[in-house]
Amino acid sequence: MRRLSCAGIVLGLLACTVRPAPSLQHETDADAPIWIDAAGYPTRDAREALALLRHAADEGLDPADYNSASLDSRTAALEAQPRPSIEDAATFNAALTEGMVRYLRHLHSGRVDPRTAGFRMTVAADDHDFAAILRTAIAGHRLVETVAEFTPPLVLYRELRSMLARYRSLAAGPSPESLPMFLTTVRPGESYAGLGALHHRLVTLGDLPADAPAPSVPFVYEGALVDGVKRFQIRHGLEPDGVLGAGTRAALRVPLATRVRQIELALERLRWLPHLGDERFVAVNIPMFRLWAWDSIPPNGAPSFDMGVIVGRALNTRTPVFVEEMRSVIFRPYWNIPSSILRHEILPAVERDPEYLGRQNMEIVSGSGDDARSVPATAENLARLRQGGLRVRQRPGPNNALGLVKFVFPNDENVYMHGTPAPQLFSRFRRDFSHGCVRLEDPIALAEWVLNDQPEWTRDRILAAMHGNESRLVNLRKPIQVILFYITAVVMPDDGTIRFAEDIYGHDLKLEKALASRPL
Repeated sequence: MRRLSCAGIVLGLLACTVRPAPSLQHETDADAPIWIDAAGYPTRDAREALALLRHAADEGLDPADYNSASLDSRTAALEAQPRPSIEDAATFNAALTEGMVRYLRHLHSGRVDPRTAGFRMTVAADDHDFAAILRTAIAGHRLVETVAEFTPPLVLYRELRSMLARYRSLAAGPSPESLPMFLTTVRPGESYAGLGALHHRLVTLGDLPADAPAPSVPFVYEGALVDGVKRFQIRHGLEPDGVLGAGTRAALRVPLATRVRQIELALERLRWLPHLGDERFVAVNIPMFRLWAWDSIPPNGAPSFDMGVIVGRALNTRTPVFVEEMRSVIFRPYWNIPSSILRHEILPAVERDPEYLGRQNMEIVSGSGDDARSVPATAENLARLRQGGLRVRQRPGPNNALGLVKFVFPNDENVYMHGTPAPQLFSRFRRDFSHGCVRLEDPIALAEWVLNDQPEWTRDRILAAMHGNESRLVNLRKPIQVILFYITAVVMPDDGTIRFAEDIYGHDLKLEKALASRPL
């Protein structure tokens, strides 16, 4: 369908509505204004549209983007006239159409291009003719239902939208009592004068039951308060040790208005995601170091399984955001070392220690495939390696940097998911350690799930391939969508609690700037 700009829609509607006639009843339905009746007053559908725009903030949008207040004023002006003029009614009709078209577009696919917010993902062009969609909806008096159909269908989105209302209410309420200054870290069993304020804050946030008894003199930090702090720490990506250390104190002091904004930014990013049907897909939320996998999206949104992940370092090797398709699995993969790692890490190590490559089970090879020929680490070959004529790879095995399995979804960033020979890193709560790829806490579970439509690939066969003697490529019968995304507020599908993450890559700030500078 042909797309219309908001300006084109407005001009078209003005052309078809401003006529020198004594009535607003037009000759054909195609020419008729869609929001006003024959007498020039707003219709029931118009009132529904005005209510939707008035409550756009419920979706994390801004009613001002749709001229909601101005439209309400125009409505009142029309209704105050004994018989509205054709010009006033036509102007109202055009303005409401412009606002609703923009609202539908923003609700369906977001307000900004992800690339302007620092993401390397692209969003498919939206070819919906929202003006035509609105006409059809109004003809059937299905405006509210139609808007619901264009709202992101992910349960993740709906749950965050509900949580937005709760946090807005908290932020609008009385300011919480300030926590007294911490002179030192407070550990369970120690005294702290601010336990009353801490108790109130944890109850407000839901980390302590509303009927939890308030602390009494002497103010010893213990019992239910410690448990409440642990729940708070889990929800904010902190180690749940119950210790009131620097990270926990900082998280406790974050204004609720900031949490509201995190939710709003998360809703915007979720609107960028493809509208998923019943196909299987894997989603990795980078700042929360978490992977979820769905066979299809159930009504309650619960994933088929989830696991922890390790992502790229915040400073220099960030994991990119994109949507691609997983097409194959490689058991016992080679690690083909990227040129940046070769230049900055491997070659300096070889210069310090000529035996480095041998100890790391690495080899210099000529050629691009897994069947590339190995060449000796002579001075001549090392010189060719520095010039880019040769490359280095790590042989398959339990100490290979990719572990024993690699999941391939071709992309320009050369990023993939894989196992790891260092599973102990998953005990940490902040896990941005990689060179950009995604390391998996349970690669065997993902391999089983990815290959579950190929019954010959049983768990025993998967384990045998991982611990065999050679590298093996298995193509998937049907590609699986992989979404690497980035939101710092999530309602967890398993327990319904909201969790906040640190903006490790600074993407929230970039999105703020993109929203502030965008054209409507």
